[in-house]
Amino acid sequence: MMCSLPLLFLLLLSGARFGGGVRPGGNGGGYEDWRLGTATYVKESQGHPLNDGGGACGYGDLDIFRYGRYTAGLSGALFGKGSACGRCYELRCVNNILWCLRGSPTVVVTATDFCPPNFGLADDFGGWCNFPKEHLEMTEAAFLRVAKAKADIVQVQFRRVSCDRAGGIRFTITGGANFLQVLITNVAADGEVTAVKVKGSKTGWIPMGRNWGQNWQCDADFRGQPLSFEVTGGKGRTVTMYNVAPSDWMFAQTFAGKQFVQ
Repeated sequence: MMCSLPLLFLLLLSGARFGGGVRPGGNGGGYEDWRLGTATYVKESQGHPLNDGGGACGYGDLDIFRYGRYTAGLSGALFGKGSACGRCYELRCVNNILWCLRGSPTVVVTATDFCPPNFGLADDFGGWCNFPKEHLEMTEAAFLRVAKAKADIVQVQFRRVSCDRAGGIRFTITGGANFLQVLITNVAADGEVTAVKVKGSKTGWIPMGRNWGQNWQCDADFRGQPLSFEVTGGKGRTVTMYNVAPSDWMFAQTFAGKQFVQ
């Protein structure tokens, strides 16, 4: 039986710790070497779709799902049609003594949205997320940890780092009578999810398909059955969680399971 296939933080600044939820990289904790990209930010006064229940990863209210104020939308070259949702990136402003903060402090952000291209504008004047640009559209709070507010677009060095989350992986259940949809959040280590399976008391393990962002879907009726999940991260590690949701679960409820160990 197969299913159909229908996007908090820790901050280091001169050795100080702001917030929580992410472990900076370094050669031991990082997934990649530093590479060059660009960054801009969305002013808090303008609002942001993520705070209104939107966002291409489907996280909705980032405070409810423990992602806080240090987040970023990724250009298409980084977003990977939603596979990058939940990843953590450490970055610092470079090559601009006018806009970069002194001492090149770093900030860590979680990928929670998609930054769409605008091919009608130049790459350095509004078309920042045009392919193949590697660009991060940051929240204002995160951007101001590395650059000055007057900056328009800045060059950054960035790299993937390990995400350190409090508590277990969270599953928010939605769907309907004939299908199950689950939003997966609060994923540690890789931060991302590459595969999901679900099991009821009356079924075997059934693969789920990525609907959009971190919403995973399966065309089956699981009502009245306890739900178990198997989640695979970006580096191929799998966590199996039995009876995460009891048999009397209801749509729109959220349940916590195990977590990836660093």
